[in-house]
Amino acid sequence: MEGIGNMEAVKDDRFQLLKWEPLWICEKWSDEAVEFVRRKLESEGVEQIQDGCEIIHTGEMTWDNNLQMEVEKFIAVPRMIPIEHGITSAELRRIVGDPEIVEEVAGNLMLNEGIQELWDLAIAAGGTTAYNNANADIGVGDSTTSENATHTDLQAATNKLFKGMNATYPQRASQTVSWQSDFLTGEANYAWQEWSVRNGNTRNKNLNRKVQSLGTKASGTWTLTAQVTLS
Repeated sequence: MEGIGNMEAVKDDRFQLLKWEPLWICEKWSDEAVEFVRRKLESEGVEQIQDGCEIIHTGEMTWDNNLQMEVEKFIAVPRMIPIEHGITSAELRRIVGDPEIVEEVAGNLMLNEGIQELWDLAIAAGGTTAYNNANADIGVGDSTTSENATHTDLQAATNKLFKGMNATYPQRASQTVSWQSDFLTGEANYAWQEWSVRNGNTRNKNLNRKVQSLGTKASGTWTLTAQVTLS
């Protein structure tokens, strides 16, 4: 028995705990706030605003130092939308200020495919699509199916939507990375029960998944921010 105790002590000394600390922040602006900003922009002669970026295939090839081969070249360009389509959080913050409602939820489950993608990116072993502004999406759906590490997508059958990053996201501050996406007036209007971050651009490796109610979106602008701190 003494030997078993010693083995357990050695095992404890050899293992270090990596802390993955996620925080999800859901900011909600009402339809009234959206309409106020829309009228304000109209009075200023603004017809279009930027809603993140879209990825354009240039038709060219470029050299990838990690893969040591030529790959197709894509570029990110601003996605412009009519103000009738919706109002982004950037314009809402600028004109009316903070959202009416802010909800914070801690925790998530890392998914196997996301963990594998992170390691492949770290050692340049086949992970070709970073979780960056050009590729990353945040998705929301209405499934209440419990998280499982083997999941490869949101579990909603139809009510799910992935949106690209807001301008300047993701961001890193010290050991925390933040991803952020806006869901505008006509987008994701259903119960928000699950959400995830993936790397998009056809790769679509989901980094994590969280199941918890954030309420039911019917209109307005809701913004979801995923913060992850490693220590």
